[in-house]
Amino acid sequence: MQSALRLIYPTQCLACETLVEGAFGLCAGCWGDITFIDGAACLTCGVPLLGEAPGDEAALCDECIVTPRPWETGAAALLYDRTGRRLVLALKHGDRHDLVAPMARWMVSRLRAGTGSGDMVVPVPAHWTRLLRRRYNQSALLARAVAQLTGATWCADALVRVRATKPQEGMSFADRFAMQAGAIVPHPRRGQRLSGRRVLIVDDVMTSGATLASAAGAAARAGAARVDTVTLARVAKDF
Repeated sequence: MQSALRLIYPTQCLACETLVEGAFGLCAGCWGDITFIDGAACLTCGVPLLGEAPGDEAALCDECIVTPRPWETGAAALLYDRTGRRLVLALKHGDRHDLVAPMARWMVSRLRAGTGSGDMVVPVPAHWTRLLRRRYNQSALLARAVAQLTGATWCADALVRVRATKPQEGMSFADRFAMQAGAIVPHPRRGQRLSGRRVLIVDDVMTSGATLASAAGAAARAGAARVDTVTLARVAKDF
């Protein structure tokens, strides 16, 4: 049946629609144009590290040394540039829900064994006004897929965004943190599900970490025993 379907509906590259082998695939050109993070990376934000031995669990980037993160470990699947950026924006603004499954697999592949998988997966929440315009929260789609792959429980609204925040592009590091402070809180009822749990917070992109910090703080206030993070993409100025 699958072979017959491929003859009728040929498998296309996720990024450029070139015909490829296998579902959820990328052509050679697009694969080479995505910077997957597969070597040494910062323990808490997932950004690639130059000159570090792969698997160095104690390594932190300069940004995380200066700004300690309110979570234990953090990982990212790819850098937010070129084709990687285009795919992230296609999921975020283009209704490309077909991207969720392969993206979740990329994210899970970066989780550190025994530390970053969690037993409760929650997304960074979107404000209701944004959900009204976009109709879905891309981080929730990714969180559900990550939970399915890891066998964890997931809750779409354990955290809620109580204040709409404006786009952060062009804002300073300090202004981003100031704007996100207190914007995310535990849900009045479902936030209790985080109490005593190892929580994995999922988002699509990390830039400064201000949004993840707000979400991690909310999870801690809900009684989470541990908080880790994973994002699809990481913004990195030096790569």
